[in-house]
Amino acid sequence: MIFEAIRLALRSILRNKLRSFLTMLGVVIGVGAVIAMVTVGQGSQQQVAQSVSSLGSDLLVLRPGVRGFGPPQPGMNRPFSLRDSDALEDLPEARLVAPVTTAQARVVYGSSNHQTQVTGSNENWVSGWKLALGRNMTAAEARGGAAFCILGEGVRQRLFGAADPVGELLRVKQIFCQVIGILEAKGAGAFGMDQDDLVLMPARLVQRRLNGNDGIGSIQIALAEGVTTAEGIDAVGGMMRDRRRIALGAAEDFNVTDMREIAEMLSSITAVLSGMLSSVAAVSLLVGGIGIMNIMLVSVTERTRESGIRLAIGASSGQVLTQFLVEAVVLSLMGGVIGIGLGLGLAFIAGIFMAIPFVPDPLVILLALVFSAFVGVVFGWFPALRAARMDPIEALRHQ
Repeated sequence: MIFEAIRLALRSILRNKLRSFLTMLGVVIGVGAVIAMVTVGQGSQQQVAQSVSSLGSDLLVLRPGVRGFGPPQPGMNRPFSLRDSDALEDLPEARLVAPVTTAQARVVYGSSNHQTQVTGSNENWVSGWKLALGRNMTAAEARGGAAFCILGEGVRQRLFGAADPVGELLRVKQIFCQVIGILEAKGAGAFGMDQDDLVLMPARLVQRRLNGNDGIGSIQIALAEGVTTAEGIDAVGGMMRDRRRIALGAAEDFNVTDMREIAEMLSSITAVLSGMLSSVAAVSLLVGGIGIMNIMLVSVTERTRESGIRLAIGASSGQVLTQFLVEAVVLSLMGGVIGIGLGLGLAFIAGIFMAIPFVPDPLVILLALVFSAFVGVVFGWFPALRAARMDPIEALRHQ
């Protein structure tokens, strides 16, 4: 009987194609929006995880100031110095230490120029990256502030195209420096930021010639093998309290962050945003369900005489109820299938533009399909029940 009900439902839907499509539109938009939001959100979370893992799960980041909300307290944001970085290299818990200072500058080569971020560091900064061309700076070049630079793939393409720039001279603001290497492309990072749009130079050079100070914004510490994150944080914190002369019991004016902690924080933010947007998009499913109920009520009214004839010749109330209920479910399921295809298509396109992985979740797709059928059952039940409770005599009199 169920197959006959499906056949009759499809015939009724195809008889009024435009009306059926407009009825499904709310479900299509709702399911499509939810699928797109969830898929893009999962792709963003995977991108965050990949970005962090590429830097290394054993990486600590030391920053001045106290983590938290509100304006910083006076004197709590003292920058670090290269001497702090040198001192941290003596820790047995530290395998590599890289000071980091940044500046914004215009890079010029010939008739091409580009505004980019300049990162000042030492030879250890590229531990999380790979060199595509050329070489890394040496420890002596980093300490002496030599006028050498390593380009991200994004800067290379904007200034040199596909050409090999190793050995060429370019100008970073007022500094002429020689290109000694090209970093391997990484693409977009967390929240779509371009990780390849940077120029790496010795920290001393950036301090003296671009920033005009000796401050260091952060220090990256890669832990030695076998050292736990807690042990590394304790060792770094203890040394920095001594170097910054912080009394016992006084508040620290710096913070040490584990990269895994940053990854979890970014992933949770992405998950919350995706959930909120998906909840808003799910309202369209409610609107679509109301549209299905409205059209099914119209359909019941239009086919009153047909229902009366079926009841008069022996059809049971359950058979009439099943026919109209199956029609509502089929209508909702068709909208769900179209919405799933639309949502996956939108997520795929968004992934291309945002440079994030396309990560469809089969469980979410299955849940969307089941929820579409549920919407059809819930909003199709009342019209179907109304048709099943018709008085055959009164229905046959209906014009």
